[in-house]
Amino acid sequence: MTQTSENVTWLTQEAYNKLKDELAYLTGPARSEIAAKIAAAREEGDLRENGGYHAAKEEQGKQELRVRQLTQLLENAQVGEPPVADGTVAPGMVVTIAFDGDEDDTLTFLLASREYASADVETYSPQSPLGSGVMGHKVGEDVQYELPNGKMASVTILKAEPYDG
Repeated sequence: MTQTSENVTWLTQEAYNKLKDELAYLTGPARSEIAAKIAAAREEGDLRENGGYHAAKEEQGKQELRVRQLTQLLENAQVGEPPVADGTVAPGMVVTIAFDGDEDDTLTFLLASREYASADVETYSPQSPLGSGVMGHKVGEDVQYELPNGKMASVTILKAEPYDG
């Protein structure tokens, strides 16, 4: 599958289901729990000096922000199988690069959205300068890409394998 827009996020079916479950929890049981916390704090009296009320309202705001993020992400998600291990860099791949062809100066990262981030390996977005620079290139290729400051950087793609986390 190809990306048709910068807003499209590639997800495995498993990741999509996990995020959909999180959204269902946040819009169901979690909303009820926070509403109950706010109601209980209101009963304590003066809202201007009620720390519990303000904490619950802040938690509610963060929760609603996450609901909006998940809703947008899932609306723009492209669900599919993990990429094929053919050496071509694509979302869902763990990529190892060497800076300026120096195999002692390497970086290994997962090319994916932050929603798919892993504690095992650093994650770079396909829309980041490095991510978009290596996307579609094959192992062994030298790639140049533009840094945010306008300078050019060059890397050699050493490995590109499907992420199995």
